[in-house]
Amino acid sequence: MAPVITPPGECPQCWQHAHDRSIHRKLRPREDCKPCLDHMHNGCPYIVPKPKSSWW
Repeated sequence: MAPVITPPGECPQCWQHAHDRSIHRKLRPREDCKPCLDHMHNGCPYIVPKPKSSWW
């Protein structure tokens, strides 16, 4: 599968974990993904660039 470029304003890890099923495939039923849990509790560790505004 070709890597998908993360859209502006999105966290790269959140985007990849939400759209790449192979990451969570190795988990057993009812097992949580540790990076996803860390993101839910502590927020995104990345400085996410905002999308460019074309209003001005």
